[in-house]
Order: sequence, then C-alpha cells, then structure tokens
Amino acid sequence: MEFLSLYSGTHYRLCMQSLEDLLHIKYPIIQAGMIWCSGWELASAVSNAGGLGVIGAGSMYPEILDEQLARCKEATSRPFAINLPLLYPQIQDHLAIITKHKVPIVITSAGNPSLHTPFLKENGITVIHVVSSSKFALKAQEAGVDAVVAEGFEAGGHNGREETTTLCLIPEVVKTVNIPVIAAGGIASGRAMFACMSLGASGVQIGSRFVASKESSAHQAFKDAVISAKEGDTKLTLKELAPVRLLNNPFYQEVVHAYSNGASKEQLAQLLGKGRSKKGMLEGDLVAGELEIGQVSASIREILPAEKIIHEILTEFNSALLNMKDRSTFTLQ
Repeated sequence: MEFLSLYSGTHYRLCMQSLEDLLHIKYPIIQAGMIWCSGWELASAVSNAGGLGVIGAGSMYPEILDEQLARCKEATSRPFAINLPLLYPQIQDHLAIITKHKVPIVITSAGNPSLHTPFLKENGITVIHVVSSSKFALKAQEAGVDAVVAEGFEAGGHNGREETTTLCLIPEVVKTVNIPVIAAGGIASGRAMFACMSLGASGVQIGSRFVASKESSAHQAFKDAVISAKEGDTKLTLKELAPVRLLNNPFYQEVVHAYSNGASKEQLAQLLGKGRSKKGMLEGDLVAGELEIGQVSASIREILPAEKIIHEILTEFNSALLNMKDRSTFTLQ
C-alpha cells in the first residue's frame, strides 16, 4: 500500500535523511526486538511487509542466534536487524555471528554505545541505539550511531529510570540531536504513529502490538493475556534492579508483597531469580512468570498476522494525515 509521508518536498530537518532511505525499508515502522517474542518468523514477516523486522538477541545463546539469522535470511531478502543488549555476557560471540551473517542493521540497548559502535560501523553496519532521555541521545550521537530510538516509559519490558512519557520525550530528543529519531513506547496504531511523527520523529518502533501477532514466538497463553489486558493492568516495578513494566499477575503481587515487607535489593533479586521472563512469555506460565508488556496492551484486542498489523497501522496513519490536511488553520486574534 502507499504510505503518505508527513513531509513533502525537502524534509524540514535538512540535516537528516529519511528513515526509509537510511534503512532501505518501505515504511518507517520498526518491530521491537523483544526477548522471547521476536524470533526469525516475526522478523522476516515484518520485513516482508515493508517494515524493519528485528530479532531479539538478548534471550539467545550464540548458537541459537546463529540459527535464527540463517533462518531469517532464508525467509526474507529484505533488510532486517538484531537487537543487541550491550550488557549481554557473551556479546563478543554475538558480534562475531552478526558480522559472519552480514547483518545490515544492529539496534543496541542497555549499555554504553561507544563500546561497540566503532566495530559495527567498520563492518558496514548501520547502528541504532535505544535511549530514554535527550542526554543519552546526545551521547549516542557522539558515539557515532546513525539513529536513536527514544523510548517513553509507557513501553513494556525494561525502561529508563527517568519515567518520561513518549509525548514529552520525543520533542526533547528531536531538538537535541541531528540524526533520525524513532519514537517508541505506547504506539500500536496509525494515529499514535501520526502523533509521534508530528512531534518530529522519523518513524516508530512498535513492540507490544507485535507480541500479539501470529508470528510472534510468545506463548499463546501470554498472547491471550495481552489482548485481555485493561487500563491499569501493567505496572512499572523493580527500579532497584532495572525498571520493568509487567502485567499485574501473581508474580507481580509477590513483588508488591516483598516491597511491603521492606525487601532489600538483594531480596528482590533473589525473588526475581533467573528465567522468570522465559517462564512467562515463552512458556506461558501466567502465575509464576514475568509478563513484560506495555501500557498500550489495553487497546489491543486481537491477534493478527504481522502484515495485517502493518496494513492497519498505515491505513489509519494515512487517514489521520488526510483528515488533518482538511482542517482549517487557526486564525490568531
């Protein structure tokens, strides 16, 4: 389908090329690299539909990532990316596999981008870094990244400590850097995409909506929990460890109980343990598992193929753009 751009003629930010040209994609929609939810099936489906599919490497051993990349390359001839948390303990192995497979785009997160951006750029890889503030966006730009994902605290999974909402974050980051800014957090519709691009974003990164897709590797029980979520059903917690947004389930209530009993950071870490997110999102344990999802889950009501999700978002975006163009300008008195 046709994507009606917000920008006609020369982009009003002359220093910046379009996201579509930078990433060689048809539409400025990036699928977030969510642990346990975004394997090669989802990434290839999003890329084949014209967006940028992303494999979430944070939950993968090197040999699993190697297999995922091989499968993704078989399933799509279009660009796709890897989300690479920089705090991952086997990051050197992951970097070797990324260069082996000639992955064109890497989205880094959870760490200092200056550590590995030079290596990635030397290997011809486009680098995007996830930030939660204009301060970190500037540091990422200085580290040489090609674009940033500015993620508001509405987002699911691990968040920045600033707790800045997407609506407030995007214009501040856009003012601070002169590289493309990709909006993330609370985006699951074309109207939300239109709003973020009206604030200066070059495109959007979408996570929660793609969790509830046919191709997502999330367990069906988790997908069903996502589309059943209502307003207020997600909570930001565990800030002492790493802020994370979760669905309110029995495990979350255990966390609440621990806080009420004055739990220390060490006790919270012991309660979290290992494998909680895998237990919840991949294995479907809705009682003892950690269920990471964004606030926008309250507006998601059905599980759809990734291609249809993108089509619906773009259709709504185009409609919003045309409706806004039809509006009269305001006369100042």
